[in-house]
Amino acid sequence: MTHRRSGLVATLTAILCASATSPAQTAPTYEVFAIRYATVPSFPVRALIAGVDTSRRMDIAMSVWLLRGNRRNVLVDAGFYRDKFVTRWKPVDFVLPSEAVKRAGVRPEDITDIILSHVHWDHADGVDLFPRARIWIQKEEYEHYIAPDGSSRDRAMDPDDAKVLAGLKSHGHVNLIEGDSVEIIPGITVFTGGKHTFASQYATVRSDVGTVVIASDNAYLYENLEQHRPIAQTLDSLSNLAAQARMARLASDPRLIIPGHDPGVFAKFAAPGSNVARIQ
Repeated sequence: MTHRRSGLVATLTAILCASATSPAQTAPTYEVFAIRYATVPSFPVRALIAGVDTSRRMDIAMSVWLLRGNRRNVLVDAGFYRDKFVTRWKPVDFVLPSEAVKRAGVRPEDITDIILSHVHWDHADGVDLFPRARIWIQKEEYEHYIAPDGSSRDRAMDPDDAKVLAGLKSHGHVNLIEGDSVEIIPGITVFTGGKHTFASQYATVRSDVGTVVIASDNAYLYENLEQHRPIAQTLDSLSNLAAQARMARLASDPRLIIPGHDPGVFAKFAAPGSNVARIQ
């Protein structure tokens, strides 16, 4: 009897230990890619970094970010494609974001989720290029910029993009996130506070090299991060700096903070190439 009892205790102990450790052992990780679909030439740096020389200009990268793994293909932001934006901004080497993701081995219909960092046209316009994707956006961001009838409440939100997002929401394809530090998908967490827009968000993702931060426009360039300079287009410079400091704490390494428009991302992470950078 004693032998049988000790065997039972050992078995229960093993089960409990396995239960306690299994979440860490099975926590999903993702491959993380920056994918450039266009370049806007000679962009004024004063619109990116507060207080810089007004004569400075640079060619900026227009990118989306692919998080691939855990049976999901998640995009952070969806880029733009409508003719009015292409005509106005005259990007070079432009391809549809839905075509650009194919360079990373993913078809547009394979995108399962899109995390919208904010409502600006160059990040939200392409959501309807990915027909099966579920959209994730902050509830306060959505409700601040999009009226119940689907119209835009603010000039920061393009009217056509507002209509598209409202239509997707009416069909149950939009998840409204309530607040800061929310794990929306296993291994992927969103944070607010960057104040690029009313409730802009950035994301962390668990990868095989550690925690990567996809800053999007909450930090335009490496220069914002390295020189502790707020972005030029923010509703609150102090909040933006606080968010950048938080990114540094969240990332496993400073090099794993990926800014929104810096072409240097594709030099720092040169492989596999062809305007695709694997963050590793």
